[in-house]
Amino acid sequence: MRQILFIYFGLFLCYGSVFSQNYNTNPDSALQIILSKIDGAKLTLAQAQQIAMENSAEIKENKARLDAAEAVVQRERGIFDPELFARLEYIKQNQPSASFFAGADVLSTRQTNGLAGIRMNLPIGTYLEASLNSTRLKTNSSFAALNPQYDLFGQLTLRQPLLNGFMASSRKQLSSAEKALDAARETYQQAVIDFTAQIESSYWDLYAAERDYAVQYLVRDRAQAILDETKIRAKTGLVGPGQVANAEVFLAEQELLLIDRQEQLDQLSDKFAASIGQRPAENKTRFIMTSKPSSSFETGNVDALVAQAVEKNRQLQAIQNEKESLNLLANAADWEALPSIDLLGSLGSSGLSGSAQDVLFGGQVFRSSVDGDFSDALSQVTKRDYPSWSVGIEISYPIGSRSGRGERNRLQAQVVQSEQRYISAKRTLEEQIRSTCRELQNGSRRLDIARNAVGAAQEQVRIGLIEYRNGRSTAFELVRLGADFAAAQQRYSQELVRNAKAAAKLKQLTSGTFEPEKTN
Repeated sequence: MRQILFIYFGLFLCYGSVFSQNYNTNPDSALQIILSKIDGAKLTLAQAQQIAMENSAEIKENKARLDAAEAVVQRERGIFDPELFARLEYIKQNQPSASFFAGADVLSTRQTNGLAGIRMNLPIGTYLEASLNSTRLKTNSSFAALNPQYDLFGQLTLRQPLLNGFMASSRKQLSSAEKALDAARETYQQAVIDFTAQIESSYWDLYAAERDYAVQYLVRDRAQAILDETKIRAKTGLVGPGQVANAEVFLAEQELLLIDRQEQLDQLSDKFAASIGQRPAENKTRFIMTSKPSSSFETGNVDALVAQAVEKNRQLQAIQNEKESLNLLANAADWEALPSIDLLGSLGSSGLSGSAQDVLFGGQVFRSSVDGDFSDALSQVTKRDYPSWSVGIEISYPIGSRSGRGERNRLQAQVVQSEQRYISAKRTLEEQIRSTCRELQNGSRRLDIARNAVGAAQEQVRIGLIEYRNGRSTAFELVRLGADFAAAQQRYSQELVRNAKAAAKLKQLTSGTFEPEKTN
């Protein structure tokens, strides 16, 4: 009998010591011993976000969209780049002739045609082209006064639309692409912010799972201790076999729940590893979160925060840029729906040169006053010895104008759609910010209540243990109190993580421009 009492007294001291260590006034300290024993690769929030950014397929996809938008702008700007062009053609022809004036029975000609110049489109819709045309003709005709003969013609041509909106129409694709690029930049930056917030939220979910596992581990140990003590008390006749059965059932339930919590922890760790694109080290099975969430945050004036978010939110700015891109096309379509009136103009100059030949006709010899080479003809063109010019108007009026008006109406309808999408996104953003601010403002109060609940549950267990040992309570009641304490601990973890996730969401909604003030 003395030996039994001695064992019981030792267990009482040991159990009471461990129990008091794990159920103290700080709800976190009860879990630290168990949390420190969980095996895994340690990872801070900053490290997780950096790894995720480096490995994210979603971010790389958005970056590719941004690169494509930049390439479109480059392509549209290239439309206004000057373009050099040239053409060289050699023609040899033998043609029989019955005409005395052909100068040969079989007229043989060798002709070389050349064309070179530069052309470009201006942002105001003007089309310019400067060209030089040359022909070198060599023939066997006896009547050819110049052989070979050089003909040159230089010309500067212009076409200017008068009713197509000048820059509004001619530059529409480039202006639209530039706005689309601005939208792509904002979308990419917002995607980075969204992804970072998503990783932070997943990080805190895994952090909460670790705490839930530690709580369940603690409850399982308490259930084992209760069963051990109940068996000793049953041997001494202080309690009956029913209470031993209650303790055994409670322990079995907690063992099963502990397995569930471990599976949940491992599943969330695997999911988190997939989201950041990296598995733990080879000898580790899971990640262990080492960063700690803040207990409360200060949001400041909500109205001011909403106004700041509407101004800075990158998703709203992207929608606004998309709307402006469509609006540019719609304005150009207004001009393009009008009849087409183009001003045409040209300045030209001709040159003629060649090797002079004696021509015998009617018993007389004739010789051309023109004698020279290619450079002489080119000099005549550049000096405009033989100038020419032209000016004109070209009018085009599609009957009915249904195509132009239809395109204009389509683009205007898309502008309205974009405007309404902006309004809808703005309203949703305002509602989400107010809701998140409200959640953060109540977060401190929730945590205080949850912390007090943990303290109250701890006190209930302490009193219940005393009553149980004094025979005024049963093992069943002690089991119920232990489950209440576990629920209170888990609720505290949930509220702690809820606050941190709400702060991450608020930062996401304001596109990272607002950092909540942490008050631990």
